[in-house]
Amino acid sequence: MNMSLRDAVLRHTNSFWQLVPGKAPGTAELYIYSTVCGDTEDPITGKKTSSKTSADHFRQELDRLKDVSQINIYINSNGGNVKEGLGIYSQLKRHKAHKTAYIDGYACSIASVIPMACDEVVMSPPATMMIHPAWSIAVGNAGELRKCADDLDKITESTKQAYLNKSGGRLTMERLTEIMNAETWLTAKECIEYGLADRILGAEEALPEPPDKQKEPDKEKESEDFTDKAMSIIGNFFM
Repeated sequence: MNMSLRDAVLRHTNSFWQLVPGKAPGTAELYIYSTVCGDTEDPITGKKTSSKTSADHFRQELDRLKDVSQINIYINSNGGNVKEGLGIYSQLKRHKAHKTAYIDGYACSIASVIPMACDEVVMSPPATMMIHPAWSIAVGNAGELRKCADDLDKITESTKQAYLNKSGGRLTMERLTEIMNAETWLTAKECIEYGLADRILGAEEALPEPPDKQKEPDKEKESEDFTDKAMSIIGNFFM
């Protein structure tokens, strides 16, 4: 959930999402399939380049769609710029349409905050979220570096509210702080347990079975365990 590095590295990225009318009347489809990135300015020439991944561009596209009653958001992203992501989150949060987020693959960093604005979050069985504190690159004297650290703490605290609001009390501030500080990868099952997701795609029940029903091993449970282990291996491989 960096503030500036990915903007610098990915400054020429043209798009990470596409917002288009859906097949059903009054429905819009939003695809977040790359890195969230804001507008840039060449430090030498001063030339400004508008980003199609910014919150402002998202605003323009959302206005263009006029009235929609359902917005479906499909996410497979490593995250990106906090400022832009929070802007997209807030626009979705206050939009009157019903919002459903589908986590197709990765919902990492600020890309895990955006779906917290939705009424329903649906995760594909092998999908995963990664949450961690905000970070940045800083240059300056000791005082400036200390201030940067303090600022990052405040930004992290603000993003925590999105997770806590979505969790509906199933995730405490203490536990959230612990898993964010550990830069934690969460399986679909874990996201549901914490209230960060509502159901697994294809599953009949929104919530996992109570612990007393999980004592005796069964094929369904063994399959879930295999998925968790597989995602752990895949996550480590691509990190």
